[in-house]
Amino acid sequence: MKTSPYLIFNGNCMEAIRLYEKAFKTKANYCQYKDTPPSEDYPVQSGTEELVMHGILPIGNETIYLADTIPAQPVAFGSGAFACVELDNAEDVKAAFEVLKEGGKVFCAAQETFWNKCYAELEDKFGLKWTIMIEEECTCSEE
Repeated sequence: MKTSPYLIFNGNCMEAIRLYEKAFKTKANYCQYKDTPPSEDYPVQSGTEELVMHGILPIGNETIYLADTIPAQPVAFGSGAFACVELDNAEDVKAAFEVLKEGGKVFCAAQETFWNKCYAELEDKFGLKWTIMIEEECTCSEE
């Protein structure tokens, strides 16, 4: 079994995809509403044609899904939710942090902590909160 986050944006998902591709050195696949097959039951709403209907962003062996909501149903990210990405080394953590912090808000700059060799927390310019760290086991509770 696998769980993956599905991030919903208010019309700026394509901009988010481009930023995340750069931050995590990856390439997303996506469909826009204009790519939807014609359907009387589910017509494409006017003004949504260029919005992302479904996006897939691979990061290492994991996947983040992304899409735009329709304008009549705006969304807001929750204050207690973070997208967490574990990368292979400190250089990758720092590089992703530098890209994602532009226009955002830094909570914890990329640095060594007592629980991780390179850890960062921030909110990007879209309002999504991120935790970025090296993939490793936490040794805080070892006895």
